[in-house]
Amino acid sequence: MHRSILFTLLSLGSLTLAAPTDTLSKRDTGSLTTIAPKSSTCSGAPFPAECKTAAQAAPFINASFKTYGITSAGEAAAIVSLMAFESGDFKYNINHFPGRPGQGTRNMQSPAFNLEYAKSIPALAEGLNKAGSDVKAVLSLLTVNGEYDFGSAAWFLKNKCSEKVKTGLKTGTNDAWKAYITECIGTTVTDDRKAYWDRAAKAMGVPGH
Repeated sequence: MHRSILFTLLSLGSLTLAAPTDTLSKRDTGSLTTIAPKSSTCSGAPFPAECKTAAQAAPFINASFKTYGITSAGEAAAIVSLMAFESGDFKYNINHFPGRPGQGTRNMQSPAFNLEYAKSIPALAEGLNKAGSDVKAVLSLLTVNGEYDFGSAAWFLKNKCSEKVKTGLKTGTNDAWKAYITECIGTTVTDDRKAYWDRAAKAMGVPGH
């Protein structure tokens, strides 16, 4: 059995691509719960159908690293910390606050990016034709499938971030992460976001953390 990508990141501090496994190691789950402390259970989740535990999330995250060529601990930690923050420790994959129609997946992408992301997945072509301009239907095509749902953040990094940002993340510095948040994600750095990054960088073996 191959070690999962996340396990390789945690044990080596760098990424050697390997086939994701259906059996999740305890170390993967434990590290994700360190990053996203409320992800150990879905008990009491406000929207139970949207919730995924760390054990459920890790294989999908590992798969996204392979699919989108995430090749460093810094990139991986940035992706995981973003998803954990935006989804409330994997409790949500639809925007409920304030409730923007069509916004969602684990990194809470806008409807426009969700459409572009969905178009990049050949298996969704028929569903997209049926969805038409219905942004909620497009989002549903993504959220109903764990690999698509958890793959959006890695897709976004690969396709929407500048080479400068991507190269910077490979160094794993705080300044590189701040550039990712402000220049690529297009939002502001807050103490809460930084706390997720700090936990992810440490748990996933980013040098200097």
